[in-house]
Amino acid sequence: MDLVYCLQAVVLGIVEGLTEFLPISSTGHLIIASEAVGFAETPGADTFVVAIQAGAILAVCWYYRRRICSILRGFFTDRKERRLAVNTVVAFLPAALIGVLVAGAIKQYLFNPITVAAALVVGGFIILWVESRVREGARPARVETMDDMSWKDALLVGFMQCFAMIPGTSRSGATIIGGMVIGLSRKAATEFSFFLSIPTIFGATAYDLWKSWDSLALDNASGFVLGTAVSFVSALLVVHWLLRFVSGHDFRGFGWYRILFGILILVLSATGVVGWRDL
Repeated sequence: MDLVYCLQAVVLGIVEGLTEFLPISSTGHLIIASEAVGFAETPGADTFVVAIQAGAILAVCWYYRRRICSILRGFFTDRKERRLAVNTVVAFLPAALIGVLVAGAIKQYLFNPITVAAALVVGGFIILWVESRVREGARPARVETMDDMSWKDALLVGFMQCFAMIPGTSRSGATIIGGMVIGLSRKAATEFSFFLSIPTIFGATAYDLWKSWDSLALDNASGFVLGTAVSFVSALLVVHWLLRFVSGHDFRGFGWYRILFGILILVLSATGVVGWRDL
């Protein structure tokens, strides 16, 4: 592995870790970052981007390691732990089932700069609208913690996650803001979004790697490991920061960021500065 490839892996690992759990869409950021560092033309680039998602999901597992162990130990004896585990599975099912059916069509018809930019801008305005409703008291929180969620709440969040199949929507954005729409507090929605990411990202990553198995090469293994490690560290920092952030701030800043970033994608794509590849 040469120095340039090493630096590219570090940059993309940082971008993946920073954007995966923020409501700003990791897809668009990775496309622009790949072009910026000259990685888009590298053999196995698509597989690399998929592989480093493992670092982000491992970060969540590590951050919640005590709670995960508690769930495993108390699944049959502790009602609270069993309910969280069941709710996570229930919320995962809609995207898992629908994703298998429409993943190919989405990549074929929706993976383009217009769709991604539109999803970013529309999602940004939705965040601004939801936060304005919360500030006005028109959308009070019905569920304060994720442990208070019912299976129906979890299922609704699961259907909200399906919107993230549209490129540019952001999985975390769909689940956090969607959770707030159905009555979850900002903290409950954020924490449950993290928990839901465990089966969702793991499943999507495993599925994509299985389909891309032929493109995996031992020559790139060191780059995969480095990118995944960097993704793990940066994602861990984001998870820790975001949980502290939501205790005293809203998501309006992310809404405005999405709108501006969506416009930027359109400009860069229209001028040919950034190519559009199926990452």
